[in-house]
Amino acid sequence: MHVIRGGRVADVDGTREADVVIADGEIVAVGPNAVAEIGGGEAVDVETDASGSVVAPGLIDAHVHVMMDGRPDVATAVSDSDYTASYRAAGNLRAALEAGVTTVRDLGSRGTLALDAGEAVADGEIDGPRVLACGRNVIMTGGHGNWFGREADGPSEVRKAAREQLKAGADVLKCMATGGVLTEGAVTGAPELTPEELEAFTDAAAPTDTPTAAHAHGEQGIKNAVEAGITSIEHGTFMDREAAEMMADRGTYWVPTASALRGIVDHGVEAGIPEDAVEKAEDAADRFDDAWDHALEADVSIAMGTDAGTPFNFFADIPRELAYMVDHGLSPEGALEAATVNAADLLGLDDVGRIEEGYRADLVVLDADPTEDVTAWQDPEAVFAAGERTE
Repeated sequence: MHVIRGGRVADVDGTREADVVIADGEIVAVGPNAVAEIGGGEAVDVETDASGSVVAPGLIDAHVHVMMDGRPDVATAVSDSDYTASYRAAGNLRAALEAGVTTVRDLGSRGTLALDAGEAVADGEIDGPRVLACGRNVIMTGGHGNWFGREADGPSEVRKAAREQLKAGADVLKCMATGGVLTEGAVTGAPELTPEELEAFTDAAAPTDTPTAAHAHGEQGIKNAVEAGITSIEHGTFMDREAAEMMADRGTYWVPTASALRGIVDHGVEAGIPEDAVEKAEDAADRFDDAWDHALEADVSIAMGTDAGTPFNFFADIPRELAYMVDHGLSPEGALEAATVNAADLLGLDDVGRIEEGYRADLVVLDADPTEDVTAWQDPEAVFAAGERTE
């Protein structure tokens, strides 16, 4: 057994004095006298002294792209070989884990890259967080992300494209409901897949109860996706009051990905980001504050996601997203909830996000209470994935 002793525990249930006992990758006891309560005093093999520190759940990022590396022009990755993309994915996952991220959801990479990376992590072949993945995005011909997505037109083609991802082992299905910032010529907020195509998409996911995600910036695209039964809206940048209320009424999650806009707007054309992308990002950023106001007023459920891999949005910096969410109006406690139990619920996971008996020992040791100081997430003292400490 491994005991993390002498610290405080902080999760969605609050902050309290407690030791954490781990065995076989799972939390087996939590409390001031956790070791004694399970009669394991003589069976402790490893101790970690957390005196003066806080033990929190590992972060869950519900929106990443493991094939991307934060380069200014993401489209240049299309010419990279599959081998290069694989090495990059492994590096990104290692960086995320070292930053305290113990679960990620990849929402679009070439071929089966992210699905294969998830298997490699699970088999112990590479170090990284648990990976859930969608396979290839389903998009209209020539739509946003067409250089790595699965193009499909009409309900029948969209349904088939979605089923192809399920056949490949997808944990979630992802589609493009509107245009986007990083595809040249795409209109950011314009609807792309039609309501009928979106309904076919969710219909394909229904038999296996597979979660669905829709990239959607514009108001109409968001509403089309919500009406079709999409599980989560990614970005939601132009969300209006009506869209927010629809999402709240139907329990649709919002994954805001504030880091994606910040990476582009803060660096600009001077850093090599295409001018078209910068102009669209600046317009989107102007409306993003309003989206947050509408979402918070309507009490939309929020899960953390970063869109890691987009320009200057690095996997090592994923924890900054919590501070950005607080900047936009969430409390530190709300940011913790979004990055732990809410993200776990969105991903369909019932064994992560809390520090509780029976949960996976996905943990971070922080130098401050993240419910008081949201920047505490940015420099973890230690990271444990399924009980194994990252070195």
